[in-house]
Amino acid sequence: MQLVVARIGRAHGIKGEVTVEVRTDEPELRLAPGAVLATDPASTGPLTIETGRVHSGRLLLRFAGVTDRTAAEALRNTLLIAEIDPEELPEGEDEYYDHQLMDLDVVTVDGTEVGRITEISHLPSQDLFIVERPDGSEVLIPFVEEIVTEIDLTEQRAVIDPPPGLIDDRAETASARDAAEDGS
Repeated sequence: MQLVVARIGRAHGIKGEVTVEVRTDEPELRLAPGAVLATDPASTGPLTIETGRVHSGRLLLRFAGVTDRTAAEALRNTLLIAEIDPEELPEGEDEYYDHQLMDLDVVTVDGTEVGRITEISHLPSQDLFIVERPDGSEVLIPFVEEIVTEIDLTEQRAVIDPPPGLIDDRAETASARDAAEDGS
């Protein structure tokens, strides 16, 4: 099974180093020198990590055969993909790989259907579920403990307790307007 472990950012310096946006909790294992990674797009890889270092809080990598800034810049936005054992699970109890969460049904604590997870966006402060609603629209759900109360891989669902306005602010606004009209 394949797991996206990083996205290549801009070139750093003139000797072929690139910044990377880490997408794994185990960068010391997955992004170590000598690691051979598949890529998306596939035409840019596979890439073998030659060196890695942290500079100003960012991970910098150099790949075998990438020796100058032009070659490094050509790799920008390439996804780095590691091959993992399908039986391998994250170490923490409340940790999940993206592939475990993709396509889960999302429901509220009262059982109301919200949609299905179609993408997971990894932002610096938190991850977001991108959920496709039954009508084809999308809603963004922050993957934080206060909102995502349960992940049930057996039942293939994520249970959420959204704050007012997160799921459908139009419905909240309409019900508030209706309540105001009834009371006047």
